[in-house]
Amino acid sequence: MKNMRRFYSIPYFFWLLFFVIAPVILIVYQSFFDMNGHFTLANYHTYLTSKTYLMMTVNSVLFAFLITLMTLLISYPTAYFLAKLKHRQLLLLLVVLPTWINLLLKAYAFIGIFSANGSVNDFLSFIGIGQKQLLFTDFSFMFVAAYIELPFMIMPIFNALEEINPSLISASRDLGANNVDTFRRVIFPLSLNGVKSGVQAVFIPSLSLFMLTRLIGGNRVITLGTAIEEHFLVTQDWGMGSTIGVILIVAMFIVMMLTGEKRKGGRVK
Repeated sequence: MKNMRRFYSIPYFFWLLFFVIAPVILIVYQSFFDMNGHFTLANYHTYLTSKTYLMMTVNSVLFAFLITLMTLLISYPTAYFLAKLKHRQLLLLLVVLPTWINLLLKAYAFIGIFSANGSVNDFLSFIGIGQKQLLFTDFSFMFVAAYIELPFMIMPIFNALEEINPSLISASRDLGANNVDTFRRVIFPLSLNGVKSGVQAVFIPSLSLFMLTRLIGGNRVITLGTAIEEHFLVTQDWGMGSTIGVILIVAMFIVMMLTGEKRKGGRVK
């Protein structure tokens, strides 16, 4: 049985080696070379001493935090509501359906919605507010990013709520706790693992967004992902682009450690 398990795990380890470990090693390796192929530490020195790169990092973290916060504030009530419904699996499918649509198609759809002659501005004109500049703003960028990331926050929270033993909620109410106290002391603490998983699934990709920054943000929003794309495709400075990639990987690991499940005595806390 153990030999069969090892045999079936071979494709997984090959995938992990060639498509996860090897690319990371290449990025780290490339970060120590300049545009002329000479070994150097100048890329890291430039990044750590440049106000432009440091502000870009702060902006990336700030935007990722705001997108994650917006997504969480919408997703938790949605998942909580879905978990109480009878036909929740069908409604959950409707939540997941937008993930089947290509990201580029969704971005272009929102360009039409937020444009000067789009449906949102038509509605604002109809109610007397008048047309507003909605496209190419920080708000439109965060709104579209939050919309795209919503299913990835709802799913883990919904699963965590589904796994809560109903007898614990009944016991809380039998002991005199009202609905607010039951939610605050029982439901929310038991669903925290789902919240942490959702934060990982949203915050980490939000750090490296670059397509939406161009199509929806109009290049007004500059993130680490945008900088990596420009260094690789525009300036051809692969060393600096790899350096920013390494910083991004480190930031992702920090987020994973902060939001990961802590184990104590062989059990998940």
